[in-house]
Amino acid sequence: MTHHSPAAPDSTALLDSLTEARALTAEPHDGRAPVLSTRAALEQPASAVARAELLATAHGVYEASINGLPATDSVLNPGWTVYESRLQVQRFDVTEQARTSGPELELSVLLGRGWWNGDFGFESADANYGEENVLLAALEITYEDGTVQRIVTDESWSATDSPITSATIYDGQHEDRRLAAGAPRPVRTAEIDRATLIEQTSTLITRHESRRPERIWTSPSGKTLLDFGQNLVGWLRFTVTGPEGTVITLRHAEVLEHEELGTRPLRAAKATDSITLAGDPAGEAFEPTLTFHGFRYAEITGWPGELTAEDVEAVVVHSDIPRTGFFECSHEGVNQLISNSIWSQRGNFLAVPTDCPQRDERLGWTGDIAAFAATAAFQFDVNDFLHNWLLDVHAEAALPPLSFVPFVVPDILKLRSAGSDPFFGDEPQEIPTALWGDAAVWVAEALWNAYGDLERLRAQYPGMVLHLESVERALSPSGLWDTGFQFADWLDPDASPHSPADAKADKGVVATACLIRSARFAAETARLLDQEADAARWQELADRTLAAFTDAYVQADGRILSDCATVYALALAFDLLDPATRPLAAERLAEVVREAGYKVSTGFAGTPFVTWALSETGHVEDAYRLLLEEECPSWLYPVSMGATTIWERWDSMLPDGSINPGEMTSFNHYALGAVADWVYQVVLGIRPAEPGYRRILIQPTPGPGIDWAKGAYDSAAGRIEVKWDSAADGSFALEALVPEGVEADIVLPDGARHAVTGGRHRF
Repeated sequence: MTHHSPAAPDSTALLDSLTEARALTAEPHDGRAPVLSTRAALEQPASAVARAELLATAHGVYEASINGLPATDSVLNPGWTVYESRLQVQRFDVTEQARTSGPELELSVLLGRGWWNGDFGFESADANYGEENVLLAALEITYEDGTVQRIVTDESWSATDSPITSATIYDGQHEDRRLAAGAPRPVRTAEIDRATLIEQTSTLITRHESRRPERIWTSPSGKTLLDFGQNLVGWLRFTVTGPEGTVITLRHAEVLEHEELGTRPLRAAKATDSITLAGDPAGEAFEPTLTFHGFRYAEITGWPGELTAEDVEAVVVHSDIPRTGFFECSHEGVNQLISNSIWSQRGNFLAVPTDCPQRDERLGWTGDIAAFAATAAFQFDVNDFLHNWLLDVHAEAALPPLSFVPFVVPDILKLRSAGSDPFFGDEPQEIPTALWGDAAVWVAEALWNAYGDLERLRAQYPGMVLHLESVERALSPSGLWDTGFQFADWLDPDASPHSPADAKADKGVVATACLIRSARFAAETARLLDQEADAARWQELADRTLAAFTDAYVQADGRILSDCATVYALALAFDLLDPATRPLAAERLAEVVREAGYKVSTGFAGTPFVTWALSETGHVEDAYRLLLEEECPSWLYPVSMGATTIWERWDSMLPDGSINPGEMTSFNHYALGAVADWVYQVVLGIRPAEPGYRRILIQPTPGPGIDWAKGAYDSAAGRIEVKWDSAADGSFALEALVPEGVEADIVLPDGARHAVTGGRHRF
């Protein structure tokens, strides 16, 4: 139905346009995804259209088209946010599509389940926000003379059936092209809480590239397998001709095991797509855009005729985050490690920063991004993406009855089925957890350092406050954070594969250290925001917690309770030790690293900081040897096993090629790739001397095993480039590019310091 109103030049008025629209749903028919549509007469010729804009959102996911043309190249809209309080509305320029109209314009929208009711969560959680998929939309057409025509969702719309018989994110998309759309049937009005509607604040999800298979072969069981050469996230796309009733089935996996698809890590996720052909001699195109999979390998059955590399392609899908960081060095293993970190971020930055993209999980685990945020902000422009997620962190934590940061954001696990939670049974999470909850602070700190946006930091500050207040309530009378459940140094390589929380590091040491770091940055943030009372409050919390930490955990000889790499790494990287104790703890850390044969001995908590703790205390050679070790567990062991993304476990695949026996094993999990931040800032040497790189520190730190390095960072202040070469005779050459008008301090390995401004500089 068409509605009339004055032109709406600003975003507030455009959102107001949706007040005329009614939220619509369609009664399900055989489980098929519905298509909601309307036809409307244009009030002027299509040639008179000056601008057309579509506003839309959904409970579920939607794909809109105008006159058969897609409204956008983006997919899986409206993405995933804390739907209870933040439902994003997309705005698409559809001027060209509207200009293709005849006397009438057709607007149609395919509705899918997406994150809204896709039976989300692991351990049979089957978590859903609601039962119905609902659309809310308005198409605003502005003509050359300034008049405006609005076409909005209302009871005049109708519904038909798509050929999609089922589509969920975990299990895949299935289509039967023989099925007719059927006669149009009435739609039904539904509810979308208008108070939850917000302008799009995150980046859209888009296709970024496609890859042809590098190899096609027959497995021992007779299956046709494809290797795309890269573990990626997205789907397969093809156009095929075949007899009516032909069923083509696509299965996906990240690895092979025993020369077949290694699907056990998927757990309950089927990760299977299929199409039943209608027999169209012109060919039938298939692209399952209502799901996504994490895979390097695919199995295709039912293909009519011989399958070639030109027949099928893998489409890479993730949120639109431009690449900003680049690195290359003389060590090919490190180059592959960096590539693995890049690809893991691409695959897991899809709507929200997820833990993994392939199994029955794909959740916004807070601990993973807390560990990885600094790396993420160097590799890609994540300012919008992670700012939006931090707003969700606060929104989720503020929902009753939480008042603390949950394990995952959005917290769909709170909607799980009874008896499905592996940590607390049927009871909800009742307490905050260190590192995971600290994401409210640490991710904001990473964005502040990378982009220096004070207004965004101001918007993120309430989430920090909520987290710290929740931790204050959880402290024991001693002032330590040493009670309650903690993940702590999750996935310590010395823990049993079946008990990933059984780390060497004392959980109280880890949690209390994390609190001190968070309280200090909250105090700094409060000072920046001129909230002096808050600054004093958080500084006092940090100081008294540090005193309790020192008294309970630190000995005069520098030993820290549990005497393992993680506790020393945190104490040194977070500056928790006095000047007399610091060098003793640093030496003990180096000893622990050497005693382990330079194999990694840290989990989620220690891994991002252990090389920092070594190099910043004069143990550069030890840090390099730790980085370059290839025996398991190490960063380069997965590289030696052919990994193209970061693994969840140090030994997700065992040396004999079998998959780790643990119930929880992913081959695309960025957290343990957080060492890349150290590679960028220490090996390459690009650091922010002030937030947002308003002043730059270039301080490359060469070490044994890497003879040269080069890289670049497209910072908020402009492009920074560094190239250095260290010769066997001890000579060192550095070339650096500094953005015009920006001051930089360049520190050479011999300690010489040079102040420069803009331009290219050689030393």
